[in-house]
Amino acid sequence: MSAMPLPATLAEVLARGDIWRGDMLAGLPENVIASGHAELDAELPGGGWPRGCLTEILTERSGLGEMSLLLPALANLSAAGGWLALIDPPCLPYAPAWAAGGLALERLLVIRAGRESAWCCEQLLASGGFAGVLIWPEAGINPRALRRLQVAAEGRPTFACLWRSASVAAIPSPAPLRLALSAGESGLAVRILKRRGRPAARPLILSLARPGRSPRALVGPSLSLAAPRSAAAAAVA
Repeated sequence: MSAMPLPATLAEVLARGDIWRGDMLAGLPENVIASGHAELDAELPGGGWPRGCLTEILTERSGLGEMSLLLPALANLSAAGGWLALIDPPCLPYAPAWAAGGLALERLLVIRAGRESAWCCEQLLASGGFAGVLIWPEAGINPRALRRLQVAAEGRPTFACLWRSASVAAIPSPAPLRLALSAGESGLAVRILKRRGRPAARPLILSLARPGRSPRALVGPSLSLAAPRSAAAAAVA
């Protein structure tokens, strides 16, 4: 008769990466992408942007430098051969700036899905063919669709990022990581609303570089490293 396996001790359970205490950050370093901002990585569970779950980023408005926040991580995913998808971004990517940031434009897709944006995001996550999927639902997103996105992202080797208005900050969400961005006096203010582990004590103020901000690379103001939708020649498809 074989011996019964011994039950795991509390210490062994707490040592698992997918278990965390309320006064500690969760840590699954193999499932994260370094953000490129050391101060932010120190506050993100695992030390970077998570893969295999939904990340929500809430903004007061576009043009705060929010894409500069993500660009180092997206560039790393692109450099590793990954495909990236942007679903209904508020502006079309400005190709010179994105290329200057290190992204392979031939593996960047911009998709106009309209009311089907959440469904489209689900399909891309389910395909397993994308290293990063970013979605800006034009008409907002209802709680059921939000739960479906989290389920679709769960366990996938994909950085899944949902952009929403700062007005929904007080509304509960199944996303394990939620951040709110606003304009700070000396940079981008990043407030971590929700994370796996202890609550964040204070907002971060990040000074972000804007790749491609030279007269030859970018004409006029940069809105999230993008050009207005009317500038069709600058679109990356």
